[in-house]
Amino acid sequence: MATASSLLLLPTPSSPLSLRTSSLPLPLPRNRHLLLPTRSRPPLVGRCSASPPSSSSSSPLHALIFDCDGVILESEHLHRQAYNDAFAHFDVRCPPSSSAPLHWDVHFYDDLQNRIGGGKPKMRWYFTTNGWPSSSIFESPPSDNTDREKLIDIIQDWKTERYKEIIRSGTVEPRPGVLRLMDDAKSAGVLLAVCSAATKSSVVLCLESLLGMDRFKSLDCFLAGDDVKEKKPDPLIYLTAAKKLGVSGKNCVVVEDSVIGLQAANGAGMPCIITYTSSTASQDFKDAVATYPDLSNVRRPRVITSEFFHLSLIRLPG
Repeated sequence: MATASSLLLLPTPSSPLSLRTSSLPLPLPRNRHLLLPTRSRPPLVGRCSASPPSSSSSSPLHALIFDCDGVILESEHLHRQAYNDAFAHFDVRCPPSSSAPLHWDVHFYDDLQNRIGGGKPKMRWYFTTNGWPSSSIFESPPSDNTDREKLIDIIQDWKTERYKEIIRSGTVEPRPGVLRLMDDAKSAGVLLAVCSAATKSSVVLCLESLLGMDRFKSLDCFLAGDDVKEKKPDPLIYLTAAKKLGVSGKNCVVVEDSVIGLQAANGAGMPCIITYTSSTASQDFKDAVATYPDLSNVRRPRVITSEFFHLSLIRLPG
């Protein structure tokens, strides 16, 4: 039987716990007019799921897997800036009669990025829903799939380079607690991985800049959107990571920031904790084992055990 000192990712006494209530997830909207931000809820504070996992046995922790954007760094506003800069650079007009280039505002982009994973799928969905644009790439809206994919590829490539310029500016820092938790896990012999849906070159730059070269090179597995055919919420990237690490999904813990990432982790049979951002705080994380505003007070778990969910909300000794 696991002891109270070996339970999963409990916060320090300064971070209170409370049980979550569930609500139904919103369906994917079929057009832009339905793609509206959900009504905001008060920020979540260190919550643990009231639902026990299916297994009653304990599982040792073998691997800790991090998402990148939103987990290692607050990045969504940087991605939005890079997209809008790309739309302006290529004079993307949607519809073609628009008086100005396409611009995704904060509320629209927050909702979009919380529903659709990956940059190219975002643009593909948007243009399919709202009409294909005119641009300096194609004066008339592309009408066949080959030209449409070329348009998306060119915009995405430019956007990625712009995003990398922003990261290189040196103004971006890792989120609180990330480096400490990584170092703690590594020193205990836990395998470390990063799995991101973003373009590999941009993720590499982020990790080199924010983790430092030593931590980046010490990762036991690193996968980006280029490495898998399916984007989150498909679990493929996490299943691939487990295979590369040589571990079972039940022996992994994933750190994510959004429902899309949570669904991917759960689909791979991996427990998932959430460290939410301002753009994901209102999402329904009922399937996460715990939810935190950041990782400042989260320590490495030793054992993944269903007893965690049944016992009173016991805190680890400081």
